Formats: sequence, C-alpha cells, structure tokens
Amino acid sequence: MIRSLWAVVLVAGCAASPLRAWDTWLGRPDKGAEPLGLNNDPRRVFTEVQVDGAPAIRISGEIWGALTSREEYDDFHLTLEYRWGEKRWPPRENAFRDSGILYYAVGPHGASDNKKAWMQSLECQIQEHDVGDFWSVAGVVIDIDGDRVDKGIVQYRAGGETFTLPAPGIERRVIKSFENERPGWNTVEVICRRGTCQHVVNGKVNLVLRNPRASGVPLRKGKIQIQSEGAEVFYRNITITRGA
Repeated sequence: MIRSLWAVVLVAGCAASPLRAWDTWLGRPDKGAEPLGLNNDPRRVFTEVQVDGAPAIRISGEIWGALTSREEYDDFHLTLEYRWGEKRWPPRENAFRDSGILYYAVGPHGASDNKKAWMQSLECQIQEHDVGDFWSVAGVVIDIDGDRVDKGIVQYRAGGETFTLPAPGIERRVIKSFENERPGWNTVEVICRRGTCQHVVNGKVNLVLRNPRASGVPLRKGKIQIQSEGAEVFYRNITITRGA
C-alpha cells in the first residue's frame, strides 16, 4: 500500500521550477580551492532548460557536486530520465561520460574524499556502459550476491556468493549484471524497500543490494543527490513515490 506520493520534480507539463525541490552543493572548483558549498553556483552548473520540447534540468558537469533533495526518504521508488550532452570537462574530457544517483545520503555535505563533492551514500551509477553499477560513497557498507570477476571486483548475480563490501580485498564498486543503456533518453529507477535496494535500467533490474549500513548502523533513510561529475547531462521527469 502506498502511503503517499510526492513528486520531487515532475518536469513534463509542469510550469513550476524544475529546481524548486533541490538544494545545490558544489565541491572544489580547482585544485587546492575550498568547496563552493551550499546553494552557491556562480558558473551555473545547474540550470533549467528546454530539451526535446520539454522542461529539463541541465547539469554542466564543470564542477563536481550534486543536486540534493530537501526531503529525506526511507522506503521509496525513484524514477527519472536522463540523456547525455556533448560537453566534457577535465580531468574526464576523454573518459566515459559520468553522473549518478546517490541515495540514503546522510551526514555533512562534502564527505567524499573526491573533491569534497558528495554526502555519505549509496550510488546507482549513471556512466556510459556502466549504468546500474553500485559504488559505496564515503564508507557505506552493503551485502550483495554475485561473482568475483577480476581481483577485488564483484559482479552482481542473483543467487551468487554473498559479499560484504567494501572490505579488505573487495572494492567499493559492484558491476551490474548486464548493460541496458540505449542512445537518447534512458529511464533509471531506484527502489528501496525494508533494507533491499534495486537498480532498474529501462525497465530491467540489473543489480540488487541488501542491508546498507554506515558505521555499523543500518542505513534506511536519507536524502537523494544527483551528481555533477565532469560531463554534461540532462534529467527530466524525476518522481519519488514514498513506500509503505
């Protein structure tokens, strides 16, 4: 039973600002600089635009950081659409285009060791060829089933060996079970219910994790962040359904 439905951003057909439900956070704009911080976006990394005839959010990728939901969520179903732009920024100007959904984000902004850009959280990767991968951000621990495919890297497989990560000899990344990204607009969902989280790409589940925790404490509630990470990307039709 769904307790309530609240659209964080319902871009299509909505006259209100697509950015109205978000705060912005930007990390270090240059090596050695201090983070730009909360709701300080002098280079307009996050803007509202029209794409393919509909409102969307443009994330330029120039400075690493994130849109951050003002609400926290426990059980939830997040759905959004994304499409890559053309612009890429150093040091990733020749790398795969990259962004991501961070969920159950807790604690201070800028907790990540990488340019002080993100909160402690779980990541559903949005990166060319890697959409649906998992990353642990700032030390979040999970259990997941899969197979060790290369040294310390695990690939998700339902019914596989159970791994706890990150841990000695096991990296903080898990590869999704299969690739399902396509050209143009793609739909990604993150569904979390009672300690189990699914990554869904264009309607197909390609990763499931269990028992997220931070500092030994179950992690079942937090904010949602959408990353700026070196590549231009557009997001639209972002909705969150609160679960029972």
